[in-house]
Amino acid sequence: MKHIRKYLLGLIFFGGLSLIAIASVEPVESTTFPTPLDAYSDNDLIKSGEIMAVLTNRVGHTPFNLWASLIFLFAILHTFFAAKILVIAKKLEQKNADKMRADGRSEEEIEHNPPFLAEILHFFGEVEAIFGIWVLALAAVTISFYDWGTFKNYMAHSVNFTEPMFVVVIMALASTRPIMLFAKQILGVFAALGKHSPGAWWLSILTIAPLLGSFVTEPAAMTIGAMLLAEQFYRLKPSSKLAYATIGILFVNISVGGTITHFAAPPVLMVAAKWEWTMPFMAINFGWKAFLGIVISNIIYFIAFKREFAKLSSVSLKAVSLEESNVHHEETVPFWIILVHIIFMGWTVVNAHYPPLFIGGFLFFLGFAIATKPHQSHISLKSPLLVGFFLAGLVTHGGLQGWWIAPVLGSLGDLPLMLMATVLTAFNDNAAITYLSTLVPEFTITAKYAVVAGAVTGGGLTVIANAPNPAGQSILSKFFPGGVNPAKLLIGALIPTVILGLIFMGIPQDVHDPKHRNNSIAEATE
Repeated sequence: MKHIRKYLLGLIFFGGLSLIAIASVEPVESTTFPTPLDAYSDNDLIKSGEIMAVLTNRVGHTPFNLWASLIFLFAILHTFFAAKILVIAKKLEQKNADKMRADGRSEEEIEHNPPFLAEILHFFGEVEAIFGIWVLALAAVTISFYDWGTFKNYMAHSVNFTEPMFVVVIMALASTRPIMLFAKQILGVFAALGKHSPGAWWLSILTIAPLLGSFVTEPAAMTIGAMLLAEQFYRLKPSSKLAYATIGILFVNISVGGTITHFAAPPVLMVAAKWEWTMPFMAINFGWKAFLGIVISNIIYFIAFKREFAKLSSVSLKAVSLEESNVHHEETVPFWIILVHIIFMGWTVVNAHYPPLFIGGFLFFLGFAIATKPHQSHISLKSPLLVGFFLAGLVTHGGLQGWWIAPVLGSLGDLPLMLMATVLTAFNDNAAITYLSTLVPEFTITAKYAVVAGAVTGGGLTVIANAPNPAGQSILSKFFPGGVNPAKLLIGALIPTVILGLIFMGIPQDVHDPKHRNNSIAEATE
């Protein structure tokens, strides 16, 4: 009840602000929403390379554009202050608790009577709720410029919520006890090479789990990798530097690890069908580079923190042995149950574009989980639903940013385009960046390569840079006092981002567009 009341209070508070915004702007007549890019009639400005003139013209044509982008900017800035907001909320709670104890109040009374302001601040400090909160402001501005029907139709027909729904289902499946045991067994084979030390598990998880993302999808790989890191590494309480370095390299590796195939990484998925990029094309032009970058980044970080890994290994062997024996006894699961779970995951991945199929399959899975309850852990949907809500808010805002992203991307050469895509990805989901690049006319194959390479390279810089990142943060945030700090995450991800950027920067000038059927994949590598 406490959390429900907290969220209701926050919604009421922010809803009031939204009503004020609705009343402050004069409505204009709506035509098509959002405004199609070809409706601005600024091709001459785009060809001349006058980007500021293009953006000024588009704001003049549709003033709503500026408001939508400002709201998105405020939401991004909000994520950077979320941890500080939570700290202030906890201080207020502590101050109120101390005062109530001095008045002789019981602990139960203290728990059920938190200060109103602290509850509001808790709501505004929840990272997963931030973009959803700012959707209320977006709704208010949209209604004030247009009308309720415009916003309703935008949400119902223009915004694609398939990916958020898919992430909820695949996260729930990947975090189940049978799947985690199976993944642990696979990665344990590689960790055995280092005698299952914390460093060996660290290397195994951060190398193998991201590559699994090319086959089980990146959200599933993130869930598996983050949960195994929590069990095998973070529980040992590493230093803050190593903790942030680890989550940073995890995010980067997951972002690039799904590029071996054409269906697993969201930014690749957005362009694969339209540009006719196949699995061989991805493996030849992206996959091996991603693997090389992952290995190099892991080795550099492992060497840099070698002494701390040695200290983590000094944990009492007796205590670890006792814990492992208990876990092994409790977690034994028949192989046929693991196989059924894998089949459910396969069904979800194959039908990732069809919500009725993968959601229906998930409902069947829940029935199977109940029937095999002795071999299942508690299936918590809280984290997957919060992550899905986060992504739903993100795609809602992102769908209104094409007015400025598309001309910016279309105005750049290959190398600047890759760098710009990397930077933009840090402030917008990389799948949105690559999707908007498909709207740019006359994109060369090297430009296509550059924008996708930049998008996957920058996918670890922030929580919002790549769709699976919120899942990783949700799982690992409990190991970071006050939550994951965005600035420290950026620092932790910076070195592997630079390494991957340098590797991907070798833009193949002679690569052939697979849309030209007369060119073979073999020719693309010559």
